[in-house]
Amino acid sequence: MNNYPFSIFKRANRPCYSVAFKDETGKFMPPVSTKKATEAEAFKVAFQWLQEGIPQKQEKVQVKQLSLKSLVHGISTEREAETILKELKRMGFLKGYILTGTDKARDLIEFLTEFWDWKRSPYVQEKLRKKHSLHETHCRQMARAVERCWKPYFSGRLLGEITRQDLNAFIDSIGSQETSAPWKNMVIRAGTIALKWAFNREMIEKDVSAGIIWFSGKTKERQILSPEQAAAVFRASWKDERTRLGNLLAAVTGLRSGEIKALRVQDMGQDCLYIRHSFNRLEGLKETKNNEPRRVELPFPGIIRDMMNLAAQNPHGCNMDSFIFWAALKADKPLEERLLLDDLRDALVQTGMSMETAKVYTFHAWRHFFTAYKRPRIDEKLLQKQTGHKSLVMLDHYSDHVLDGDRQKMQQAQVEAFGDILPLEARAV
Repeated sequence: MNNYPFSIFKRANRPCYSVAFKDETGKFMPPVSTKKATEAEAFKVAFQWLQEGIPQKQEKVQVKQLSLKSLVHGISTEREAETILKELKRMGFLKGYILTGTDKARDLIEFLTEFWDWKRSPYVQEKLRKKHSLHETHCRQMARAVERCWKPYFSGRLLGEITRQDLNAFIDSIGSQETSAPWKNMVIRAGTIALKWAFNREMIEKDVSAGIIWFSGKTKERQILSPEQAAAVFRASWKDERTRLGNLLAAVTGLRSGEIKALRVQDMGQDCLYIRHSFNRLEGLKETKNNEPRRVELPFPGIIRDMMNLAAQNPHGCNMDSFIFWAALKADKPLEERLLLDDLRDALVQTGMSMETAKVYTFHAWRHFFTAYKRPRIDEKLLQKQTGHKSLVMLDHYSDHVLDGDRQKMQQAQVEAFGDILPLEARAV
């Protein structure tokens, strides 16, 4: 009986014989009752099952299948399970697999939420550790995009199961929304940056973000004033010297609002400003947008004088660390950005513009105003040194040193471009 591929036996206190088939390794699999009371009948059933399969409630199960089931039931560790899954994938039966307790088994939305969490994110910590430009306001914007758009679409999905087809379907769903192309692309990046980072850290097997076709379309053009309109604005009656001077400084230097608010007495030069920081409500004083300090030319003695006078009026006292554009209530904060915009629009109305039209203009439009009117008068390389723009990538290959005569060229271009919009006492002598 040992030569048979099975063993027939009768258990104690059982009326029927059982059969235990051998698997491919020669080991016996779990026994199955033949439902026969004699050994001869049991042998007959065993041979029949060997050829035709073992009857089950719904279908017959082949002996080979029992062998596979026995193999699966014998798995006791994740490593053993992964060995089998890898072999099935190699043979082409699986496209991929996810083991419990692995990075791929993480909930996608939980992963994305942590990824953009300023305090918990390993991505954020890595960026900051390597001195890359990353700010909390940006992370919060991305986290809102995850909550608003990614969560409703991908809720319940795992990190390791997201495919390129899933991503393209998500992008198509965003495409139907009545929003701008830059906004849509920002939403997509809230997930794809994280997915690419996960791939680079071998948390997932494929970079599903590769080859994405982004949305295109013109960004809504930002309205800028003409030089004549700008001159009229600064001839208007401003109720707050801080907001008048802040707007004027933005117009003739192209500084960002956060850079203007961050200015302290120690940042003043005789005919220039040293831009070392920016300021926002969440982070307070921080590095500039591009993490690079720069010198900004200010060839208007009247503006320099007005800024020093304004700093001296600080109700909290004036020292090298004091804000030039101070806040009335708190010494450790500059004036609110909202005041700069509100008073700008009030001045525009004084020039004869309706409030509806005035609301089209933003404080950041001064940066576009500065670039638009100074660009024809100066080399782009020198202009970038003034504005801190990074859009002309090839210029990054050039020297960072200011050559002899460059400062004079920049100052002269500013005087030519913006001298006429200033009150007489603020112009260069």
